[in-house]
Parts: sequence; structure tokens; C-alpha cells
Amino acid sequence: MTITKDRKQAVIGDFRRKDGDTGSPEVQIALLTARINGLTEHLQSHKKDYACRRSLLMLVSRRRRLLDYLKRVSPDRYLDVIRRLDLRK
Repeated sequence: MTITKDRKQAVIGDFRRKDGDTGSPEVQIALLTARINGLTEHLQSHKKDYACRRSLLMLVSRRRRLLDYLKRVSPDRYLDVIRRLDLRK
């Protein structure tokens, strides 16, 4: 369910805007997406894990708020993150 340290560093490396960047909205959205994907896989095999379902909904809500912020502040960066993470159909 959690992401490994190596996977987290890879995600940060892919989405950072400059060296040492770990807190930009792009990085936060990418890390949340990785966690959401892991929880989604877990819930497919453990359908009655309601605590996990609640945490998944909280992560999705947090990612939605960050995406809304990024869309309001910088629409170009928003579209880039959406495209790179393949969040919209």
C-alpha cells in the first residue's frame, strides 16, 4: 500500500521543477497519485477494508484540492500534470 523510498525518489525526480524541489504542487500531486494507485490495487482484492477506503477518499480529496489550486494559479502547469499522470480521459 505504501510506496517505497526508491519509487518516491523516482516520482520526485520526474516531477520536480528544480533541484531540491519536494513540495511543489506537481510533486505533491504525483506522490498522492502513486499512493492512490497502490490503495486502489489493495481495495480490489480487499473489498471490505473500509478504513482503507476512507483513507483513499481523503487522498483523492487532497489531490483534487491541489489540482484545483494549480488550475487557478497556473493552467499550463495544470494541463501538463494532468497529461503526464493521465488523470483525465
